[in-house]
Amino acid sequence: MLKVEDWAEIRRLHRAEGVPIKEIARRLGVARNTVRAALSSDRPPKYERAPRGSVADTFEPQIRALLKEWPRMPAPVIAERIAWPYSMSPLKKRLALLRPEYVGIDPVDRVQYEPGEITQCDLWFPETRISVAAGQERILPVLVMTLGFSRYLSAAMIPSRQGGDILSGMWSLISAIGRVTKTLVWDRESAIGGTGRVTTPAAAFAGTLATRIRLAPPRDPEYKGMVERNNQFLETSFLPGRHFASPQDFNHQLDDWLLRANSRTVRSIQGRPADLLETDYLSMLPLPPVVPPIGLNRRIRLARDYYVRVDTVDYSVDPQVIGRFVDVTASPETVTVFCEGQVVARHQRSWAKQAVVTDPAHATTAQRMRQALALDRRQREAATRHHPDGHAVTLRALPDYDALFGVDFNPIPTKAGNE
Repeated sequence: MLKVEDWAEIRRLHRAEGVPIKEIARRLGVARNTVRAALSSDRPPKYERAPRGSVADTFEPQIRALLKEWPRMPAPVIAERIAWPYSMSPLKKRLALLRPEYVGIDPVDRVQYEPGEITQCDLWFPETRISVAAGQERILPVLVMTLGFSRYLSAAMIPSRQGGDILSGMWSLISAIGRVTKTLVWDRESAIGGTGRVTTPAAAFAGTLATRIRLAPPRDPEYKGMVERNNQFLETSFLPGRHFASPQDFNHQLDDWLLRANSRTVRSIQGRPADLLETDYLSMLPLPPVVPPIGLNRRIRLARDYYVRVDTVDYSVDPQVIGRFVDVTASPETVTVFCEGQVVARHQRSWAKQAVVTDPAHATTAQRMRQALALDRRQREAATRHHPDGHAVTLRALPDYDALFGVDFNPIPTKAGNE
């Protein structure tokens, strides 16, 4: 094969210096036809190996038959169906070429967002375990929100992935910005839209803010690619080398890091999110004068065991309202219990599992109520009459004596008497 250097020299000698083909062949020691071929080619010579066959060639008709009926059939299943005798590498390479013909290709567009248009939301689950109680550590979710236009990033750790806690986290992050975009994008998170429709609490939250929640198509993480990339950004740039004493310490360190993260230059927008936030803010919707429905809420009748349960944790309630309906409201910070509008319990929210939180005042009240009940029983027993042999005298109702002696003080009038 002619070298690239010889090809270049042939063209230079003939075109630049006018050397004849015969002389060029003599100088370079190549055939005259080789010189003619080099002069007729506008591109340098390139070695191309003759294509060799693949062990998958003979199996291709069977592979195509399976893909035609089941386009997404996994490679191991196809290997089993066609009795594939070789390693999986050649089969996977052939499937990478054939499968798009049957599945189709879904290209991704570059989307440009207008100011105030959209916010992408997601839950990130860092692998670092956080201490939530003595001897107990948990992996807790982090709510991440990214503004579409400015790429402004905000995030906060929340107690659970229940709807009330997610909505509380959203309200906290939205309130910190001061306005809300026209659309909030979520994936099929069970508490937001796991069935393909926005849940009632999430719809009430969006309605109060006059915005809307749009659910991403199933199994399509690219639909909210900005927040997905920020999840990876948090994983690789915030988390490594850090230790957290509590969820509150995690959020404190995260807030400090977000100030620097939003001050970096983002290549896709050629600017810093902190600088573009003002443009985003001016096109957002103002927040309503009322707080949207958030937090965990339930209404129960308080049992003799004067505790209410919130996310596997039991909280004590004033035992004086036992037997009455109470309303339980839990935010990420506090748990408050109301009875007919009056606060009957208030505790700091515990992020632990299967814990018990008791207010000493409630335990004291319960003890006092048990003592009063015991005293009342003793007084009742002391007032009971006893026979000389010690057993209690049975008190009978007066109608029992009337029946015993056949006396009827309220006779029924007869027909003759009425006449």
